[in-house]
Amino acid sequence: MTDPKNTTNQRLTQIRDLLTMNKTATTLPWDPDSTRFPNRKELPQIPGAPDGAAWVWGDDDYIGRLNLLTPSRVAAAAKEVRTGEIVPVNLPLTHPNQPAFNRESFQHEIKPLAENIAYDDIYHMNTQSGTQWDGFRHFAHMSTQSFYNNTKGADILGPKANAKCSIHHWAEHGIAGRGILLDYRGYATKKGIAYDPYDYYPISYEELYHCGKDQGIDIRPQSQGGDIKIGDMLLVRTGWTEQYWAKSPEERDRLGLRKHVLGKEDGQRYAGLSQEERVLDWLHDCYFAAVASDAPTFEAWPSHESWMLHEYILALWGMPLGEMLDLEGLARKCRERGRWFFFFTSAPANVPGGVASHVNGTAIL
Repeated sequence: MTDPKNTTNQRLTQIRDLLTMNKTATTLPWDPDSTRFPNRKELPQIPGAPDGAAWVWGDDDYIGRLNLLTPSRVAAAAKEVRTGEIVPVNLPLTHPNQPAFNRESFQHEIKPLAENIAYDDIYHMNTQSGTQWDGFRHFAHMSTQSFYNNTKGADILGPKANAKCSIHHWAEHGIAGRGILLDYRGYATKKGIAYDPYDYYPISYEELYHCGKDQGIDIRPQSQGGDIKIGDMLLVRTGWTEQYWAKSPEERDRLGLRKHVLGKEDGQRYAGLSQEERVLDWLHDCYFAAVASDAPTFEAWPSHESWMLHEYILALWGMPLGEMLDLEGLARKCRERGRWFFFFTSAPANVPGGVASHVNGTAIL
């Protein structure tokens, strides 16, 4: 039986769209070309999904928010290319030399085919050891053990393993669009805010808002009068990379080897976005196509809440999450140019069944 209240709401939305020349996503699966999307508190309940899930792009969708990178949005983002300056955002594959969280170091082997004539090389690597995209197979909604769009552990590893949420889906779609950099480290230094990127430090929405204002950006979504457009890709500089290069190799290794345990007593500690409702609302309601930072965890680590941003970003919303991007050069260039938006591209690894990928990212101003 049709819900009269729901029917009335849909009719009111249609009238509002007619008057405002918008196209609101109301019917599942959502149309990526819609110009208005529900905020986090308006999300529809998806049958079989955890509360707060935005599994809205179809039963067989494994690219999530990358759906927002439509041809029209990518074409509009290309207009951000003005000077043509290219700024890569990738750490060398050899760094960190000692990855955190008990991960394996990158190994590089030169293989001679014919001495002095031809060579190959062989990489041995954990995709989570350096500049990385966390794929949708990386982190589940913990209480339900559900990965994005109802993917389960048995879909990832074991006799019934399949291609659900494999990183190759991202590679086949591609990642390109408008990027925005929030240089929180630069703002904090300017304002005399002292913190250690190698220790737990939660960056609140309020702080990010004032950081944006200092850069001349209203970080609210356009639907709320701000400057963030649907499909933008967010990069946040916490200063971790700056501190990494400032330390001796011995100190870097010591910090990378800090004991990792679950919970607040984790020896692995990093600055990042705060686990707070306003941050959740902002990250969701801006409809970013992807988010990333220069820190190893993106969110403040360890979480002091019973939940983690990873659960929402990856498992519930299907939003690519990047970590350990080298944003030092980009921050300098943006500050020199007085502009914080740019064209951003990334080429994830085309690995069927893959969990994550090196970012292979480039900003073009």
